[in-house]
Amino acid sequence: MSLELTDVTLTYPDGGARLTALDQVSLAVPAGCLTAVIGPSGSGKSSLLAVAATLIGPDRGRVVIDGTDTTGLGRAELTTLRRTTIGTVFQQPNLLPSLTAAEQLQVMAHLDGRSPRKARPRALELLAAVGLEGQADRRPHQLSGGQRQRINIARALMNEPAVLLVDEPTSALDHERGAAVLDLLLRLTHQRATATVLVTHDHTHLDVADEIAEVRDGRLRPRLGARP
Repeated sequence: MSLELTDVTLTYPDGGARLTALDQVSLAVPAGCLTAVIGPSGSGKSSLLAVAATLIGPDRGRVVIDGTDTTGLGRAELTTLRRTTIGTVFQQPNLLPSLTAAEQLQVMAHLDGRSPRKARPRALELLAAVGLEGQADRRPHQLSGGQRQRINIARALMNEPAVLLVDEPTSALDHERGAAVLDLLLRLTHQRATATVLVTHDHTHLDVADEIAEVRDGRLRPRLGARP
């Protein structure tokens, strides 16, 4: 498995008590599988994604990323793990307005200590993979919302992550563009063998997922179904 959460419990301070955000959650996502995690607002979806991204350490339980048990890792080690092994697609693309589409991806190489110039061929390859051939030198204001989200996805794949975590990727898109983005995520998951977790409250396009799970009141319910 590329991503394993085992008996994960996460609580937050709530006055003089503790509020349980995740209650003994276990989730296993193998390479090449897209798992959709659904649930209402406040159910624990965002907390699950934050724990899977190693941004928050659980009170109890284990998080294993691409064979690495994150329990006990220091801050620097977790930062390196996130940079090299985890790709995150944020709800909003948050592209830098002064950079071209290709440069948005090349920055990731720079953050990893590699030459942005030498990373340009990979950036162009990923832009082509998300259907943005010929858009490499365009800046965000010259692109549609759907195109910006595709750059967001390509950027998350720049450092060849084993795990891809996706937060509400269709929230700002219309039905057609949302469907296209989810189809793209599924295709890239299979082609690049990432373990992908897609958090969403939109049930419209769930038929694209390989697996589906539901979070309610911090508990992960049994799988609801899977794509044929």
